[in-house]
Amino acid sequence: MEDKKEKKLTTLAGRPIADNQNSLTAGERGPLLAEDFQLFEKLAHFNRERIPERIVHAKGAGAYGTFTIKRDITQYTKAKVFSEIGKKTDVFLRFSTVAGEKGSADTVRDVRGFALKFYTEEGNWDLVGNNTPVFFLRDPYKFMDFIHSQKRVPQTNLRSDIMQWDFWSLSPETLHQVTILFSDRGIPHGFTHMNGYGSHTYSFINAKDERFWVKFHFKTQQGIKNFTQEEANEIAGSNPDWGTQDLFERIERKEFPKWTVYVQIMPEKEAETYKWNPFDLTKVWPHADYPLIEVGELELNRNPENYYAEVEQAAFAPANIVPGIGFSPDKMLQGRIFAYTDAHRYRLGANYETLPVNKPKVEVQSYHRDGFMRHDGNFGKQVNYEPNTMGGPKENPQYKEPPLKISGDADRFGQPIVDADFIQPGNLYRIMPADEQERLITNIVGSLKKVPIEIQKRQLEHFLKADQSYGERVAKGLGIEL
Repeated sequence: MEDKKEKKLTTLAGRPIADNQNSLTAGERGPLLAEDFQLFEKLAHFNRERIPERIVHAKGAGAYGTFTIKRDITQYTKAKVFSEIGKKTDVFLRFSTVAGEKGSADTVRDVRGFALKFYTEEGNWDLVGNNTPVFFLRDPYKFMDFIHSQKRVPQTNLRSDIMQWDFWSLSPETLHQVTILFSDRGIPHGFTHMNGYGSHTYSFINAKDERFWVKFHFKTQQGIKNFTQEEANEIAGSNPDWGTQDLFERIERKEFPKWTVYVQIMPEKEAETYKWNPFDLTKVWPHADYPLIEVGELELNRNPENYYAEVEQAAFAPANIVPGIGFSPDKMLQGRIFAYTDAHRYRLGANYETLPVNKPKVEVQSYHRDGFMRHDGNFGKQVNYEPNTMGGPKENPQYKEPPLKISGDADRFGQPIVDADFIQPGNLYRIMPADEQERLITNIVGSLKKVPIEIQKRQLEHFLKADQSYGERVAKGLGIEL
């Protein structure tokens, strides 16, 4: 048994930590504050926990393709990637599992990464999402602890249902994503029979400097298809690289997978009065409120020539945006803006964006110099400071974004559990066909029955709040009388 004596949580310098649940933000909805050294200590240390594979999304497959515009949305954004119907932009897409290591199976029950790099004429735009429209958390401060709960027990180095359910049961906002994870969608039939989502809320800025909030959706044209748990287990034992092989061979046969691309648009002011926080990554925007607008088509049509050079060294970062596309007060997005670039600098070195798969197709001018593996001429004899009168590159105010109005006290605002934390997963459960509901319950019970009774009961409270039947059926499967 663990020592029950209470231990004081501190920073690595020994300072006691008063709040390890909530980021320091300007106002209840953010954005984050740079002075939150505890958050950045956690993010930076987390990125350096493994050498050299990715901490998350370690196992993946990728391919090149084309994004084609089918509809004019220039009233929302001035980004040139959307500038005209018929415009084509080269892309690279990396799929991945999240929790497993580089040698893990492609058919595990897990979220799938869906990371897109658009090589636009204004620089690279990276849209780093998943195959789900939501995530487990809405505050990056809790992300490292969440991932640890999905990884391995420090003593045994074994995966643990107890750790993950202990964390989930203490974090009710995870219920929406947990419901998706244990549904049929938890094990997609390869990478081509699933949707992709930008997941976060981003911003569009048009030529009039008007801001709109936006969510991105990629709907598979191959049709949604999933493995049952039994099928997935069998494939994991016979061919753990099934998804990687399937993607590669489809493209080699010229059966190019495609996705229809949509956006949801919310006018900037409406976010202030919407019924729940539109920047909360654990929530979706109902299509009845903000309908899908078809924008274009994504096609994958070329395999990499070398996996390590092009897939393993591919580096995606939400920080990579282009004029007309911006961020939002989404706390998880803001945490990832730092965390992803920091992870790449650690894993690949400070010059990771000069690697061919990451290199923009436009001229790059910067005052960044030197570092490991500098192989591109290092900007030659050009001046390396700014401002200067030596002909160095200059800033251009025309690319300035309109100001984002913020207000509020600097504090670590708690994450209040709100009705929507249970309404949305309850709605998801209720729209599932009866047979899928049955598989959802079976999958949850199969995992939850391995954990202590006090964790089971704590998690049952969340299921019951989402839907009475949802909770009752899980309880029955666990042999617990309500």
